[in-house]
Amino acid sequence: MLAAILTIGNELVSGDVENTNGSWLARRLEELGVRVVLTAAVPDELERIVVFVRREAPLVDHLIVTGGLGGTPDDITREALAAAFGVGQRVVPELEAELRARFPHDPDYFGRWAALPEGAVPLGGTSGAPGFRIANVWVLPGLPDEMRLMFDRHADELRGPAPIASWRRHLRGISERQIIHALVQATERWPTVLVGSYPSFPPEGPEVEVVLKSSDPAALEEAAAYMAATLDEWR
Repeated sequence: MLAAILTIGNELVSGDVENTNGSWLARRLEELGVRVVLTAAVPDELERIVVFVRREAPLVDHLIVTGGLGGTPDDITREALAAAFGVGQRVVPELEAELRARFPHDPDYFGRWAALPEGAVPLGGTSGAPGFRIANVWVLPGLPDEMRLMFDRHADELRGPAPIASWRRHLRGISERQIIHALVQATERWPTVLVGSYPSFPPEGPEVEVVLKSSDPAALEEAAAYMAATLDEWR
């Protein structure tokens, strides 16, 4: 099962705010057995959002979108998703009533959050802006705490056939060049295992973290045993 992640916000593209939502979602989706094949950030621009959704949603099982659900002028995600699917927006009466009751100090402002793309299903789970689902696109709030609550509430609906497990080994004083043979061998012998190596170069000398990931437990166990035995030679 495949997923793509789209995070929306000028502040993410400019680097003013760290994109923690993208990293968190990628980790959680793997835990659920969903492989993330693309993570992107786009500004609060309707056309860019529309183009991305139309291009990427048909290529994956789930497209997870976060951000742009508030009430300020740059919060255009509801409008953009309606345009992406070629539909209008309609007020969901039950959702509007719930929002007006929840925010009695300014019911007209918050009630506008109930105007969802036609055919969208509201997603509950937070005390803020409501998310929604339309086709295979899940639209969640941009605030990290609210996004996580809403995602976890609907996690079982996103779950793949088997979780993606991982094995890690951190090596100090070793570079990728020295272990390339082991990386190549593992990649060729266990094609269902994703083999990664992540180097760093602190003042004390080179380091590398080797990571294996797979939803095939037997293949992961075999590859991990091979890699552990091979890397132990460099300790």
